[in-house]
Amino acid sequence: MIRGASRVLSTGALGVAALLAAANPARASASPPVVRSVATDNVALTVYRAPDRSSGGIDPDWPEGFAFIAETRTIALPAGTSVVRFEGVAEGLLPETAVIGGLPDGVVEKNRDARLLSPAGLVDAYLKRRVTLQRTDRATGKPRRQDAIIQAGPNGGVLVRTAEGYEALGCSGLPERMSYGGVPKDLSAKPTLSVLVASDRPRTVTVQLLYLAEGFDWAANYIAEPRADGKSLAMTGWITIANGGITGFPGAQLNVIAGRLEKQAGAGAPATDAGPLRLECWPMDITSTHPLWGLPDVIPIRGSQDGYQRGDGDEILVMARMPEERLQAAPVAISSISSNYLASQEDLGDLKQYRVPFRTDIAANQQKQVALLAQDRVIYEQLYSAYVGNPDPEDFRPAAILMRMWNRKADGLGLALPAGEIAFYEEIGGRRLLVGEAHAADKAVDERIDFSIGDSSGVRYRVVRTTDRDGKRRDWEVTIANDRLAGAQVELVVPFALDPAPEGAEQRGSNWYWRVRVPANDRLVRTFVQNMKDD
Repeated sequence: MIRGASRVLSTGALGVAALLAAANPARASASPPVVRSVATDNVALTVYRAPDRSSGGIDPDWPEGFAFIAETRTIALPAGTSVVRFEGVAEGLLPETAVIGGLPDGVVEKNRDARLLSPAGLVDAYLKRRVTLQRTDRATGKPRRQDAIIQAGPNGGVLVRTAEGYEALGCSGLPERMSYGGVPKDLSAKPTLSVLVASDRPRTVTVQLLYLAEGFDWAANYIAEPRADGKSLAMTGWITIANGGITGFPGAQLNVIAGRLEKQAGAGAPATDAGPLRLECWPMDITSTHPLWGLPDVIPIRGSQDGYQRGDGDEILVMARMPEERLQAAPVAISSISSNYLASQEDLGDLKQYRVPFRTDIAANQQKQVALLAQDRVIYEQLYSAYVGNPDPEDFRPAAILMRMWNRKADGLGLALPAGEIAFYEEIGGRRLLVGEAHAADKAVDERIDFSIGDSSGVRYRVVRTTDRDGKRRDWEVTIANDRLAGAQVELVVPFALDPAPEGAEQRGSNWYWRVRVPANDRLVRTFVQNMKDD
């Protein structure tokens, strides 16, 4: 199966191909030789976040971001036209974006070869062909080998014909496996981009392969722990990288891009034309008794290129690999991260690029983390937020707990912070315990950052609308109760015009913000007047 093909019309390359065909018509009619490129000399990945994900985690099944991948490879070209197969490209490669430099006479044709080696792909490729079954004999308990022909599969269930008749595969209840004599030529163990090229003589060239690929994503994760002084906290930041494909990239130069980039939606996870492999067993009796009874689909675990191993006699044995667990952020001592291993920030137009200063392995089906920042004294303030726009004279409501900091160098930060999740820990009785989590959007340098980490059970408030004054002014009253053993700074958020504004109140946008301090184990009442004419 060729998933998406594009033809590049190169006058020079086509001219060379025409001359070669005229000089050697017999060779022109034959299939061109195939040159396999299986290894990269150098690779760099620049990962972009999922364009539509403003919050939440990375999709573990198929990450919805993408990557720009730059590879350098060395290949030996024969004289004339040949097919160069770049094996081990990313599974989500978009063939229309591929650019290949360094070929002497250009590219005649590009094809994304999406017919991958898989259990379903092998069954589909060997349909009506002979395979070998290795089964456990019920009478003796010993393995025995048996020739079979695949009659149907994989979507409707795998059916084989042996000397004993027709039967569904995998229904004996005993260990069995199916082996194949080799790999069909149109099946590849790795995602492959093939190109038709021409060269006027044999030569060894170094080529650059550039392309976009889906199935990647990244997110920022932060960990914060307040210090004993109550004014600063230790904070680490991590870049979490996700590779959802079956291709790994060892020793890669890694960069990530923050910001929103306009990109057309892709087609989602790539799929082979063979579909999922289904092993259907009839519930009882023989295969013709209940032919219309069906069983639920068996959904295979996404494998990797390491899941296909060659056995004795050049047989291909299909095996499975357990999926890797997702990484979870955990507290890490600040002193354990050297500044030499922190990602550096660079401007990329209106976007931000974070460059990892060392090479790292981006394995298949993996999430991994690299350090973004490590600051041991970030100035912060703990506040309680009370929204007083909705009156409720009967009940007290919990105030929201805010952790406020400024993204300034003087306050211990001063780095453009990409959007992500933050987890706050506190040490209680010699143990670190999670006290709250929050999400933050991208934050520029010198911008205020508010993290809402939950509701307080100790700081509560009640809002009462008392009187109206001729439809022009309205009196409000808010009562704040602090049951904690320490005083609380409470920020009242008033979503309408005030007349007059209380002393110390600050207007931001259409809201007024009024800071008051409530002593420990105390209660405070504040009143204000709404100007209804200006609302």
